[in-house]
Amino acid sequence: MLPFLTPKFIKQAKLYIKGAEKRIAYHKDQWSEETLAKFEGCIQKLKGAVKSKDKGEIKLIEEELDNLCSSHCPAPKDAWLSENVEVFLVAIVIALGIRTYILQPFTIPTASMSPTLYGIRGKETKQEPPNILMRIVDFATKGRSYFNVIAKDDETIVEVKESKSFVLFTRTTLKTDKGNTYTIGESASALIPEFFPRGIVNSSYKKGEAIAQGYTDTGDHVFVDKMSYHFRKPTRGEVFVFTTQTITGISSQFTQYYIKRLTGLPGDALRIDAPHLYVNGKIAEEPGMKRVMEGSFPTHDSYQGYGNGTENGHMLVPRDYVINVPEKGYFAMGDNSYNSSDSRVWGHVPEENLVGVAVFVYWPFLREKETHFGLIK
Repeated sequence: MLPFLTPKFIKQAKLYIKGAEKRIAYHKDQWSEETLAKFEGCIQKLKGAVKSKDKGEIKLIEEELDNLCSSHCPAPKDAWLSENVEVFLVAIVIALGIRTYILQPFTIPTASMSPTLYGIRGKETKQEPPNILMRIVDFATKGRSYFNVIAKDDETIVEVKESKSFVLFTRTTLKTDKGNTYTIGESASALIPEFFPRGIVNSSYKKGEAIAQGYTDTGDHVFVDKMSYHFRKPTRGEVFVFTTQTITGISSQFTQYYIKRLTGLPGDALRIDAPHLYVNGKIAEEPGMKRVMEGSFPTHDSYQGYGNGTENGHMLVPRDYVINVPEKGYFAMGDNSYNSSDSRVWGHVPEENLVGVAVFVYWPFLREKETHFGLIK
């Protein structure tokens, strides 16, 4: 008989037979001959009932098998624990697989891609942090963390130490000459520009004075598509992520991930004539790059166009200098051109360093000015 024409009760009976045979194979070294005989006898009776297609008899034998299993194969006391651990481990394996081969989350740490993508930003305030409920809401929606560190004595900071809590969260510990210790739930690099513009060590405070009072907003959290580059070539103008490994101009003992806009493909000839970027003799036409160049009259949190140097006047690329991108190399630039360490400083990105395309900002959902939640352009 064709499988799809087999009655449901017959299919179920066959499953009972297979299940019972597996039980015997698993427990035969532990059961007595009497128990094995009972199981084998039930199986033979069920096989006979299946042949005769006696629905009533099949049901009775299945109940008999159920009772035998309940008596001789009781569920272990910690079955719920093992089942939940198994589900948890499977979920971890799936998540790691997705993260490794398909979609990986990254956090924007700096302002080099602003205002396309925001890095960590701090703001000093005169007000104390709001109540705990408001702080929870602000963290969930804006990624905002408040702190209010007040000096206990007339003291000077003598030591700064950065560490991780619960593996994920960075915190900065300050020690003073009076033996006091203060902890701020943020990295030192994020705190310095706003709260310690002259540096942290040797900063002095009077008793009751605020050492750091305000908040920081987390950088944009993005998903990076790691699959596309296996099926297509990178596209000029897209925002991409790459590793710093083997890039000689980046001095670091650890491999890092950078995120920039891909402004030059292999074989391209680039030239910067502020605020414009020329690609192969023509002003760049890609939407993302055009948006950067249109910021010829910059305001706070706006595009400033492309530049040869940085805000402090340091020239990174000589004027009228043509940059030739090598084969199997890519030129990366930050949208915040005057505050970006990029290929103008440390050279091209080798093809083997490419990780993927930044496609979506998934958190924070809200910002004071402009939210980036959604597709990255």
